[in-house]
Parts: sequence; structure tokens; C-alpha cells
Amino acid sequence: MSLQNVRKKIDNIDSKILSLLNERAEASKQVGKLKARDGQGIYAPHREKEVLSRLKKMNKGSMTPEAIDAIYREIMSFSISLEKKVTIAYLGPAVTYTHQAAQKKFGSSVEYSACASITDVFSDVESGRCDYGVVPVENSNEGAVNHTLDLFIDSELKIYAEIYLPIHHHLMSLGNPLSGIVQVYSKDQVFGQCRLWLESNLRNAELIETASTSEAAQIVANNSNQEGIACIASKIASDEYGLKILASSIEDNPNNTTRFLVIARAEAKPTESDKTSLVFEIKDKAGALHDTLVPFKKGNINLTKIESRPSKKKKWSYYFFVDFEGHDEEARVKKALAALKKNCTFLKVLGSYPRSEG
Repeated sequence: MSLQNVRKKIDNIDSKILSLLNERAEASKQVGKLKARDGQGIYAPHREKEVLSRLKKMNKGSMTPEAIDAIYREIMSFSISLEKKVTIAYLGPAVTYTHQAAQKKFGSSVEYSACASITDVFSDVESGRCDYGVVPVENSNEGAVNHTLDLFIDSELKIYAEIYLPIHHHLMSLGNPLSGIVQVYSKDQVFGQCRLWLESNLRNAELIETASTSEAAQIVANNSNQEGIACIASKIASDEYGLKILASSIEDNPNNTTRFLVIARAEAKPTESDKTSLVFEIKDKAGALHDTLVPFKKGNINLTKIESRPSKKKKWSYYFFVDFEGHDEEARVKKALAALKKNCTFLKVLGSYPRSEG
């Protein structure tokens, strides 16, 4: 078969794909009307997971699971935009890692709103100015983002989905050589994730904290007359602000990953693979923490994380944040939560949502 014939075959396939995509778009409009009639939210993480899981099981060809995720991310993003204008709040400015995580989840066809702080993300979703929000919650190296955890105590918002984003940090400047760097701008957590590299390569450089990696990149880009300054940010930030990468992937752990949460005013429906997050405060008595964990063992419920935070109500009083496998509508989970409540002075389910595959 000649190259021309193969290309003609591809053109015919593309025509069919385009026709089917338009047919799918029309069906999505109908879905939007039915959701509006029934008062349902536009983004449905349980449906997203159902579609992607089904397609991956059906797949018998050369398409990788990652390719299916990428292609259908944009198809679903466009479908959402047909149903309703949707705005996603995220910790800005543009091209932060949180922005990248939001785009990984929601694609390029929705609207994005950059917020100056995690508090503002919560506020914009709570007020209805934005439909959903994306916030960082923990890093595989540096642990929890405590401000995010603290905000869940009083907020009525629910965790709606989770996103895992591999994080690669790059040292960049407007052209200063590595040997001449005397100041480095970046977010405090980023310095922690690059600690060993900085000690080995820029031991005497001044580390200056910024609110985000994007802000760090902006500072360097806007100070072309100042010699010896650099920042640590993402590859996308170097493209956005015209910076030259002096050293790539300087994070101490090559598997460096940050987990982000999608927050919403509603709770996600169950799937076959869910996670639940909750926070509780225990009674001040011997063995109290042990007693709170027993119901999970009895229910054969796998705990995936437990984190403590000062309650700020009195000295040596703590909130415990727990993630476990399962949805709060499951009978075994309901039973465990009922038993847990007996040993707590405060208990709040932060959300049950589809567990991310990474």
C-alpha cells in the first residue's frame, strides 16, 4: 500500500471521527438541559471515571491509558462548556502548578479564575462566583499544605475530586550564568523540595520566598537590569516569561508529586473506587486515638493517610485529618463513622470522591 493510500485512509477515518464528535457534542447539549432541569451540577466526577474506565477496558489497540486520558480530557472539557459556562478558581497567578493541575482535570474549554490565596479559592466557590476550585493539599516530600486543611474546618464545601501532578522544578533566569547567581526566588515549599541541590550548587545564594512559583518567575522577568537573580519554577513558567533554564529537574526526589483537591458545593456520587476524607477531634482520655481507629479495622477499611493539626482552641488539642478507601454512602463506612462519632468531640466528613489513578 502506498503512502498516499494510507493518508487517504487516515483522512476518511478523521472525517468519521469529526462527525461522531459533533454527534457527541449535540448529545452533551441534551445532557446539559436535563441537568439544568433536575438542578444537577455540570461536572460529574463519578461519570468521568465511569467513562474513562470503560474506554480503557474496551481498548484493544495501540492507544495507551495516558493517551485516552489526554484525548478525552479535552472532549469532556468541550462537552462541559456546551452545557454551561463553568469557571474554575485556582491558586494563581497563571502557570502555577495549581493552574496546571486544574487544566489537567478540566481541560482548555472552561474558564479559569486566578486567586491570590487558598482562602480566596474557597471564598469564590462558597459564594458561587466560581463553580469549582482547585487547591494543593499535600506534597510527597514536604507533606501537608496546612492552610488548606485548616480551611476545611469551618467551610461547608466538599472535596469533589483529587488530582496528582508530577512536579519538576527548574532553575531559570534571563541569562545569568549559574556561577553568578546570588539570589533565588521561589515558594517556600519549593525550596524544601530542592534542598539538597541548592546546598550542593548554590550554598551561598540568598533564598527569597514568594507567594507562588509564577510570582517568582515574574520578579526575575521584570528585573532584567538586576544581575545574579534566578527563580525556581516550572517549564511552562520559563516559556510564559521568556526565561532561560539553567538547571533542569533540580527536585531532590525524581518522584516528587503534589496532590490537589477539587472543591465544590456538592458531594460526588459513588463509583466503584472512592476515597473519603474526614476530620475529627478526640476526647481527652487515655487510648482515645486507638479507640477511634478500631472501627476502621473492624470494617476492613483501608486508611491511606492520617495527619494531625493543632485545633487552636486550647493548648495540646488537635484535629486529625484522615483519608480512607470507600464512600460515605457504603454501609460499612456508615457503620464505622457511627462508631467513630462516639469517641469524638467533633467529626466532619469533608467529602467522598473518586480515587485518582495518578
